[in-house]
Amino acid sequence: MFLKNTWYVACQAEEITDKPLGRKVCNEAMVFFKNAKGKVSAVQDFCPHRGTPLSLGRVCNGQLVCGYHGLVMGCDGHTVSMPGHQVRGFEPVKHYPTLERYGFVWVWPGDPNLADPGKMPEFEWFENPKWAYGGGLYHIRCDYRLMIDNLMDLTHETYVHSTSIGQPEIDETPSRTVTEGDRVITSRFMEGIKAPPFWKMAMRANDLPDDATVDRWQICKFTPPSHVLIEVGVALAGKGGYAADPQHKAYSVVVDFITPETDSTIHYFWGMVRQFKPEDTALTAQIRDGQGKIFSEDLEMLERQQRNLDENPERKLKVLSIDAGGVMSRRVIDRLLAAENSM
Repeated sequence: MFLKNTWYVACQAEEITDKPLGRKVCNEAMVFFKNAKGKVSAVQDFCPHRGTPLSLGRVCNGQLVCGYHGLVMGCDGHTVSMPGHQVRGFEPVKHYPTLERYGFVWVWPGDPNLADPGKMPEFEWFENPKWAYGGGLYHIRCDYRLMIDNLMDLTHETYVHSTSIGQPEIDETPSRTVTEGDRVITSRFMEGIKAPPFWKMAMRANDLPDDATVDRWQICKFTPPSHVLIEVGVALAGKGGYAADPQHKAYSVVVDFITPETDSTIHYFWGMVRQFKPEDTALTAQIRDGQGKIFSEDLEMLERQQRNLDENPERKLKVLSIDAGGVMSRRVIDRLLAAENSM
């Protein structure tokens, strides 16, 4: 269903406070907390005494204290102590390797012996002062692959996002999809069009006339296990399009980290990094709010789609040319899953 020997975003770093955080990733119930040195640790959200979720307890001196009978759990999944009882012989619970990077906590839900920090994806713009980032988190009741399909085929923007980023030219302009190893890229370039409302706002923010004719691009990039990055933007027509000088364009990257919770639910970490006016925090908040509304428009569509698929398992869906990005991304996932399952 989904890869496990890989890194997923578990939460935003700011979600980890002085209390334990319970979260399910790839059907694994986990609890996240900071150890005595302030590093985030993760263990199975299961007290070996009576099966209570450890996330209902508290953190004391960098260790988890079960909220039911006071059992103390260490960062390695081994029981440390329990008032009035000898518990060091308890079978340990699972522990999960974690990394803190780019403002997120990443977790490896598979074999901890295979966890490799070198396999963490790199994103140069998160720690680059020339870029600004704003984003959020949605919980969505759908198969994570449906979200990948959604993001790799942006023709739905014309209908789902008609008042923000959608426009007929998306339907009218063919896309091109290619694979590069484990990466799938779907690109569309529109020339000589008017910008939709969201991009008019971005043009004004970048001191460009919002009524000007523009060239627009969408470059969707899928990488395993379930990340989709989308280069998007508009440039004044005739100034070079995607390759235009920054003074003539508004350019951003939509960040989509899709973390499977269960077979039919996801944690969807969404955001946008931009190159224009990165120092403008008010603009960052404005774009984040606008983008949050755009992505919220996908929620009902995806959840109702999942419900329909669950109620009609015998129905075989049609595949059109616009589905190439999602189809090829699923092929990559299936190939990597087969390899992982053969280990």
